[in-house]
Amino acid sequence: MKFRIVCIVLLVINSAARGQKKTDSLLTALNNAIETSAGYDQAKVQGIQQLKQLTDRLPAVDLTARFSMYQQLYEEYKIFNYDSAYNYARKLQQTAAALQDPVRNDLARMKMGFILLSSGMFKEAYDSLQNIRLPLFPDSLKAEYHCLMARYYYDLADYDNDQYHTPGYNARGTQYLDSALQYFPAQSFNYNYYSGLKNIRNGRREDAAIYFQKLMSDTALTHHELALTASTLSDNYIQSGQTDTAIRLLIQAAIADIKSSTKETAAIFNLASLLFKQGDLQSASTYIEKALNDAFSYGARQRKIQVSAILPLIEAEKVNRVESEKRTLITYAAIVTLLVIALVVLIIIIFRQLRKLKVAQQIITEANIKQQEINNKLLEANKFKDEYIGYFFNGNSEFYAKMEKFKKNLEVKVADRKLEEIRLLANTINIKKEKEELLGNFDRIFLKLFPHFIEEFNTLFAPENQIQLKENELLNTDLRIFALIRMGLHDSEKIARILEYSVNTINTYKTKIKNKSIVPNDEFEHRIMDIKSI
Repeated sequence: MKFRIVCIVLLVINSAARGQKKTDSLLTALNNAIETSAGYDQAKVQGIQQLKQLTDRLPAVDLTARFSMYQQLYEEYKIFNYDSAYNYARKLQQTAAALQDPVRNDLARMKMGFILLSSGMFKEAYDSLQNIRLPLFPDSLKAEYHCLMARYYYDLADYDNDQYHTPGYNARGTQYLDSALQYFPAQSFNYNYYSGLKNIRNGRREDAAIYFQKLMSDTALTHHELALTASTLSDNYIQSGQTDTAIRLLIQAAIADIKSSTKETAAIFNLASLLFKQGDLQSASTYIEKALNDAFSYGARQRKIQVSAILPLIEAEKVNRVESEKRTLITYAAIVTLLVIALVVLIIIIFRQLRKLKVAQQIITEANIKQQEINNKLLEANKFKDEYIGYFFNGNSEFYAKMEKFKKNLEVKVADRKLEEIRLLANTINIKKEKEELLGNFDRIFLKLFPHFIEEFNTLFAPENQIQLKENELLNTDLRIFALIRMGLHDSEKIARILEYSVNTINTYKTKIKNKSIVPNDEFEHRIMDIKSI
């Protein structure tokens, strides 16, 4: 039993190794094809130039011959360059109108519909394909029309890609394919290809694979037919999770596209996407760049958008990987450097241990002395603050003692009914002076705790709006309001009671001051709270 398991594992490993070797070989072939792609394109351009020369030699009045040559040029351009293909589709329409031939007119509209669809212009394509008189067409054109309409609805389904519209579009596309298949010979490329495509769209992957594998074994396929077959079959394997097989098929399709100078292609774009997901950034970057060049060369809007969407992801991942490798290299270098330095330091420590210990002891002693000095200063500062706070409360105690003495004297005078002495006693209290003394004490205590308060307060204003105190004035009302706020009193009602103003007056002061400040109103009090004490 164990022997069988080992054999199975070895077979799986061997199969995977052969698959990887085959993929690497195909990637090498694709890279070679990309390097020589300019030669294939040049041959394509030369063939087109010959057709143009033949067209130029035709008599201007021979519209039938010109229509035929325009159609050939359109066929050459339709997967090579959108603008040129569109131009010749227009010429087909103009020539058909001059010939007053309804069949050629509808044929030209169908060609225009194909090129618009290839560019992702769905509405324009639909408008061009509407009201074509199919009964006038031969069977081959009827088949081409139904295939084109099937592609139109399948592309719409892929574009919407939702649960509401996509099923309906797929169903319409399948209906058109069913109509098209009636016109194709049973053994033809088109019959097998579109039969396979219909099965893929309907989720019958095994049935689809039969048709496409039959085509893949046909050595008579053109490069373009091979590219279509391999690219579509790859989607069948992507859906079933067989990514490696899908990659090999897309490589074959991309090579065939290059050899046929096909620029309107999704094979190399899909290949780059799969390789990116597998982490092969170098290959993915090479192929997405080729896909982007093809998209711009062809001029299809839809393909440009698709390619441009994934290109930044690939490039960003490449940068991240390079940065990661760079960081790893720096880390290794730093570790080696640290090890060398540690070794040197260790050797030095062994030979100079006693001297280092003495130096370290001296440094520790000095540090302890400095720390003790800092602690002493902190204790002194705390004691200083405590004395200020004690002084403030002592002032309050004296005030309350005065009030207590006044109360007792008042009670005696009232008891003896000495009204004149009560009046004289009341006049001995100078409320204004008491208030000024209280505020003065507050000003002195506050400025000892916050000696730089006024300076820092003024930094919140332009020079012309800064607080200018009168002679012998420690704080004014504006400063006292925000001094109380700095002490933690944010309630305007409490501040009003302390300063004996109304709440509205306090709020008016605060608003006026904030409006003059160079900082936003909602930040002003936060800046006040940031002012440091001693």
